[in-house]
Amino acid sequence: VQLQASGGGLVQAGGSLRLSCAASGRTFSSYSMGWFRQAPGKEREFVSAIYWRFGTTYYADSVKGRFTISRDNAKNTVFLQMNSLKPEDTAVYYCAPIEVWSPPDFKPYDYWGQGTQVTVSS
Repeated sequence: VQLQASGGGLVQAGGSLRLSCAASGRTFSSYSMGWFRQAPGKEREFVSAIYWRFGTTYYADSVKGRFTISRDNAKNTVFLQMNSLKPEDTAVYYCAPIEVWSPPDFKPYDYWGQGTQVTVSS
């Protein structure tokens, strides 16, 4: 699986961005997908996930109510709509297929691809 995240940028606090992650492979629709982020000097952390079936979603408490994950299986793409952005959302954002779906724990496969930088200024 090859993954390419895009849509990041510089935005002021309170602004919005929409991230996209295009995946290769014919079996994309059978994978649950997740977004993770890594801020400078910090470990990578879970942000959100969408189940492969039924569209069930899950969010980290820090983004609940502000971020929305969705997917378009026809386009092999998963999205992350980010509203009301805060400076603490600044990080490199990655998408990855989920190997273990066990809320609140989500173990991704080790397929990261290139992330996209999100910078939120105060």
